[in-house]
Amino acid sequence: MANTYIDNQRIRQLSFFAILVFLFIFLFLQMATFLPAFLGAITFYMLSRKSMKVLVENRKWKKSLAALLILVISFLVVVVPITLMINILSGRIGTAISNSNQIVATVTDFIHKLEVRFHVSLLSSLNPGSLSGTVANALRRVLSATFNSLTSVLIMYFILYFMLIARKELEEWTYNFIPLKDENVTVLSKEMKSLVISNAIGIPLVAILQGIVGLIAYLFLVVNDVWFWFIFTCIASMLPFVGAALAYVPLSIILFANHQNWQAIAMLLYGFLIIGTVDNVFRFILQKKMGNVHPLITVFGVIIGLNIFGFIGLIFGPILISLFILLVKIYMNEFIEKRKPTVNQLETT
Repeated sequence: MANTYIDNQRIRQLSFFAILVFLFIFLFLQMATFLPAFLGAITFYMLSRKSMKVLVENRKWKKSLAALLILVISFLVVVVPITLMINILSGRIGTAISNSNQIVATVTDFIHKLEVRFHVSLLSSLNPGSLSGTVANALRRVLSATFNSLTSVLIMYFILYFMLIARKELEEWTYNFIPLKDENVTVLSKEMKSLVISNAIGIPLVAILQGIVGLIAYLFLVVNDVWFWFIFTCIASMLPFVGAALAYVPLSIILFANHQNWQAIAMLLYGFLIIGTVDNVFRFILQKKMGNVHPLITVFGVIIGLNIFGFIGLIFGPILISLFILLVKIYMNEFIEKRKPTVNQLETT
C-alpha cells in the first residue's frame, strides 16, 4: 500500500512538473520578443540597485520617486547619447542607400585603376548593380535593427521601474526560490554583478576609447563627416574579428578614390599600428579593474548576441555566455564533489 502511495505521489509530481514545463515553454515562446528588454532591465538593475537602496533606506525617499530619478539619470547618460548616435548614423545610412550605385561605382573605379597599374585582376566578375543592391539591403537591415533596439529600450525601462519599486521583495523571492546553498547564492550574486559591470560597462568603454584614438587621426587628416566616422569606429570596434578596421579601411579607400594618397596611407598605417593595438591595451587594463572576461567570451558572445538580439546583442551576448559559465561552476560546486588527486596521480600526468 505504501509503495502504491509513493508511486501515485511520484506520478502526480511528474504530471504537475510536465504542466509547468509546458506552460514555461509556451510563455517563453510568446514573450521571446521581450527577452532583450528583460535582460536589459536586469543589467540596469544590477548597476542601480545600490543607488536605489541608498535613496530609499538612507535618504528616506519614496520608492517611486527614487526609481524615477534613476530612470531619468540612466536615460540621460545612456539613451540620449545613443539616440544622437542613431540620428547621425541614420542620416548617413539614408544617404548611402540613395547613393549606393554611386558609392559602388567610385570604389570599383578605384579598384580598376589598381588593376591597370599593377596588372592584376581583383574584381573582374564584379557586378556593380547587384553589389549596390546588396549594400542597400544590408543598410536597411541596420535601420530596422536600430528601430527594434529602441523599442526594446522603452519596454526595458517599463520593466526596470517595477523591479526597482519591488527591490526587497524581488531579492527575497529570488533568494528563497534559488535551489542552491547560501554560500553559492552569495557567490552567484557577487559574480553576476562583476560580469555585468565588466561587460555592460567595459565593452562600450573600450569602444569609446578606441573611437577617440581614431578621432585624433580623423581630425588631423581633415576627414569629412568626422563625427560619423568616430561613431562608426566605436560601433565597429565592438564587432568580432574585423573590429575598427571596418571603419578605417573603407575610409582609406575613400581617401584613395579622392586622390588624397598620403592621407590614405597615413590612415591605413595609423589604423593598423595604433587603433588596432590600443584595443588590446585598453581591454587588458579594464579587465584588471572590472573583472577578468576572456576575449573568446567577448568574441563568441558578440556573434551570438547579434544573431539573437540585434544591435544591443553586442552587450547581452557576452553577458549570457559569462552567466552560463558561472552557472556551470556553481552547479559543479553545488552537486558534484570533485576528488582531490593524489601525489602519484599528479606525477603520472
